[in-house]
Amino acid sequence: MVEPMATDDDAPAEGSKSQQAYEAVTRRIVDGSYPPGHRLVLAIIARDLGISVVPVREAIRRLEAEGLVTFQRNVGATVAGIDPTEYLYTMQTLSLVEGAATALSAPLIGAADIERARTVNDEMRACLQDFEPVRFTRLNQDFHAILFEQCPNPHILDLVHRGWNRLASLRSSTFRFVPERARESVEEHAHLLALIADGADADAVERAARRHRSATLDAYLTHFNAPEAASGASHDHG
Repeated sequence: MVEPMATDDDAPAEGSKSQQAYEAVTRRIVDGSYPPGHRLVLAIIARDLGISVVPVREAIRRLEAEGLVTFQRNVGATVAGIDPTEYLYTMQTLSLVEGAATALSAPLIGAADIERARTVNDEMRACLQDFEPVRFTRLNQDFHAILFEQCPNPHILDLVHRGWNRLASLRSSTFRFVPERARESVEEHAHLLALIADGADADAVERAARRHRSATLDAYLTHFNAPEAASGASHDHG
């Protein structure tokens, strides 16, 4: 089927609608509304969003490029899962690049940013009382974004974003499997903030950020008790 050619006047609107579709589908993948394996029917998504199929198709292509969606012959687009080895490698990589991004950001993080991060961490602590894993994980992302988003190296920052996006479809279930890790995570956040507030050197900040990320991976490996974990197997996201 040949799609009608868009005019220059249509481009901004189509681009905006494509972004709208991208954000809507991403949100549904992250919150678990579209679980791994869910078939993404373009016509249904377009109808739900009140837009044409064209921008939805563009959004799905973008998500496919980011690894959140896969395309299978005779099936179409589906929400991607993460195989155990891919999960382990992604988490190891994210530990390295996020640690570097946080260390590079640290000198640029002001008092207002630190206070904002503390507020988010306090909200995470409040979630522990009547544990809400989806909300906790969303706040966790917000917390880390405050610490790494000021990284002056765009290439490192891009790798961090890619790592988070690659794991996005599993975030809704992260702390359901290891709720005890959530409490430890909050305390590690407080320690990391203290280092940054005190002007600790870059190596100390990077080590703390890397240990924090690696600890979540270790908790998952322990939870699933996978004997093959050391050779490259794992489950889900942290």
